[in-house]
Amino acid sequence: MKHRLKSGRDIELKLSEDGSHTLFVPELNEHYHSVYGAKTESIHVFINSGLKHLNKENIRILEIGFGTGLNALLTALYKGNHKIEYHSIEKYPLNTEIEKQLQISENTTPEEKNLFDDIHSCKWNTESEIIPGFKLLKIEADLLTFSFTHKYDLVYFDAFGPDVQPEMWSTGIFRKIYNSMNKNGILTTYSAKGAVRRAMQDVGFRVERLPGPPHKREMLRASKV
Repeated sequence: MKHRLKSGRDIELKLSEDGSHTLFVPELNEHYHSVYGAKTESIHVFINSGLKHLNKENIRILEIGFGTGLNALLTALYKGNHKIEYHSIEKYPLNTEIEKQLQISENTTPEEKNLFDDIHSCKWNTESEIIPGFKLLKIEADLLTFSFTHKYDLVYFDAFGPDVQPEMWSTGIFRKIYNSMNKNGILTTYSAKGAVRRAMQDVGFRVERLPGPPHKREMLRASKV
């Protein structure tokens, strides 16, 4: 089913192989998440390769691309004893009609659905405590012109791919993010392109290749040392 965002961009709701929804943007010929499993990919790239590698009690997370809200939901579900401030930048927020149709998985519990609804219903550009120990700030802005005022321990880099949005994967963007991170902070992304890895290294990141999610050989994790 096709939908139109307030920005004028058309978007289509798609069910991925693990029963969770992704979205397809015809204009870019690009999906928000893997068609082989949106939830599976997010857990692998951002939770298992990112959040679970931080030993700090208090963590401030920056997400590039709020999208369907899936990464925010999974972070709240997997936060454990961490106290998290979660900031997410999104240039094209979804409308309420799409948000109400999003499916987390085939076996979503009522608690998970309520949490997902709370994440979507909280106001943009206003910090909200979604559950104890998890504060969310959804920022409607363009990363290319946005100025950071906080320092981050973990970055989920979940922009559209470098082939369709090369400006989001430039040395300038990675330098901007590097400068906004705390020492020993880490950045994870699904991309493993050589140009992306080199851009990260050029600004000072130590970059490692990791096994990717299903149907993807590798991903990248970058550390600010």
